[in-house]
Amino acid sequence: MNEFTDLIEHGNVWQTLSPQVQLALTLGSLALLPALMVTMTCFTRIIIVLSFVRQGMATQTVPPNTVLTGLALFLTLFIMRPTIDEIGEKAVKPYMEKKIDAVGAASAATGPLRTFMLRQTRKEDLGLFMYLSGSKSVASPEQIPFATLVPSFVISELKTAFIMGFCIFLPFLMVDLVISSVLTSMGMVMMPPALISAPFKILLFVLADGWHLVTLALGQSFG
Repeated sequence: MNEFTDLIEHGNVWQTLSPQVQLALTLGSLALLPALMVTMTCFTRIIIVLSFVRQGMATQTVPPNTVLTGLALFLTLFIMRPTIDEIGEKAVKPYMEKKIDAVGAASAATGPLRTFMLRQTRKEDLGLFMYLSGSKSVASPEQIPFATLVPSFVISELKTAFIMGFCIFLPFLMVDLVISSVLTSMGMVMMPPALISAPFKILLFVLADGWHLVTLALGQSFG
């Protein structure tokens, strides 16, 4: 991260590299795209919440992982659209028009991402990583190093996702308790409650238009 920052600050270093080396570095950086998608966007919160929904319904592998991942990806693109558009306007378009080089484009792209992550990151998490890194207090959010901001954003997303997952689990837990009480009162203590409650939980989720409510809650949580 320090080397990347130095490269940003001294953009003329990029110009001294041969075109072959620049191409190799550009292609190599594409391998980091999955990691950037997970750690610097809303993908983490979305996929965790969707996984909690599936576990709450006790449907094991339904929907499949590929469906949940695809849905999480497109929801991420939908929610991140304003940030993506800003990156395209400030970084991609000038780069395609050859007004700035790759280093300048990378530097310009960090601004919208930083704004998005700061809006979703709790001050306590930022303070934790500022303390762990031994960094001094900063005068403005723009001075927070990316090496501090990214892990702060990730653990903030994890906490938010688990809070939402807890709220999702409560209705399903109530169904399990009701079914378990009914089976016990009928003397069917050997009957697994999960076997009976699974269809009722699916029915409850469908009648409540659960996917609509979950998607709405996810979208509003980034407001």
